Amino acid sequence: MTGIFPQLPATTLQAANLLGQWLAQSESVDGDIDLVVLAGNGVIPTIDAACALAAGQSCPLLISGGIGHSTTFLYAAIARHPRYNKVQTTGRSEAEILAQIAQQFWDIPTERVMPETKSTNCGENARFTRQMLEVTGLTCTDIVVVQDPTMQRRTMATFAHEFRENHMQRRWVSYPGIVPQLRNSENGLALVDNVKGLWPVERYLSLILGEIPRLRDDADGYGPKGRGFITHVNIPAEIEQAWHTLKDDERLIDALKNRSLL
Repeated sequence: MTGIFPQLPATTLQAANLLGQWLAQSESVDGDIDLVVLAGNGVIPTIDAACALAAGQSCPLLISGGIGHSTTFLYAAIARHPRYNKVQTTGRSEAEILAQIAQQFWDIPTERVMPETKSTNCGENARFTRQMLEVTGLTCTDIVVVQDPTMQRRTMATFAHEFRENHMQRRWVSYPGIVPQLRNSENGLALVDNVKGLWPVERYLSLILGEIPRLRDDADGYGPKGRGFITHVNIPAEIEQAWHTLKDDERLIDALKNRSLL
């Protein structure tokens, strides 16, 4: 099943937007920044936000991303982009591709772009970032972390876990660059910001539905009581309720199943 994604009832739509906003964990970037860390992803507005911030702050841009299960989404987003579509992607790591974009289209000097090309998941993004900082001896106390908004909160918890020994000695700012919002339109469910390089709405919904089980601190989650990938994340009751509202919407779940996304 493809084509128009069905509209959502008002309660389900409100729940989806509440959950998406919470997962994005968007914070203000105040004051000087020593480093921008961009975790490889396929959301072009997020990539642009990281590059714009690093260029504006004249600070290093550390790009973490090898070739993982989601790299093909970046390839596809680059191919569709009106400016970036001439960048070669096939067989290249996410960090190599994004480093070229930062240098070629955002005029960030090569010496300020630090590609890390081995990581294949969120945990390795954090671990190899820490290793790069140790090897290069880069001193930084004010760090902005930029990731796909659907993964932003989990990414911040992963970095907090990896840097737990001296996490409080640094200021960590969560900055996805965009906070998605859904709306019902004449053509079905749509994203409010109809900009290039965002997910199809069905993929976005599938991603946010998958995050809460990962963030839970229980035997099946990624927290200390489970797999130990992230620090404990306090999930507010209203966010749990929003997630359950989505899971209990049979029309939504059926639409995702018919698209092989659940």
